[in-house]
Amino acid sequence: MLAIDHGTQKFGFAVADPLRIATQPLESLRGDESDAFARIAKLLDERDVDTLLVGLPLHMDGGVGARAEDVRGFCARLAARFPELAVVAFDERLTSKAADELARELDLSRDERKRWKDSLAALALLRDWLASGEPRP
Repeated sequence: MLAIDHGTQKFGFAVADPLRIATQPLESLRGDESDAFARIAKLLDERDVDTLLVGLPLHMDGGVGARAEDVRGFCARLAARFPELAVVAFDERLTSKAADELARELDLSRDERKRWKDSLAALALLRDWLASGEPRP
């Protein structure tokens, strides 16, 4: 599993082991989509991944806005670039709050929180998806 927190300027990443037991955040990336695709390809070379999980930024009422449409487009491009992998978009509402709580639990400094925020959001997304039974659209 590779979870991706898609941002406009930054991407966060987290992984789960093949048994879906251990999860961990990975270094985030500041850059554009082409930078993200290069990082994802590198991460796939280093790990045994069968699913790309992407956070879908829905509105609090569950509605789809412009950001969610951007992420859906990103998911389509991911699926085209990595056709051997499942690409799953999953509701990421409240993952930023969960990431802030994780950062506090880990007692990260202000600079470390800023550095890890996006990947902690990817970690929260991954944990939520695993806890919900790994639903697929």
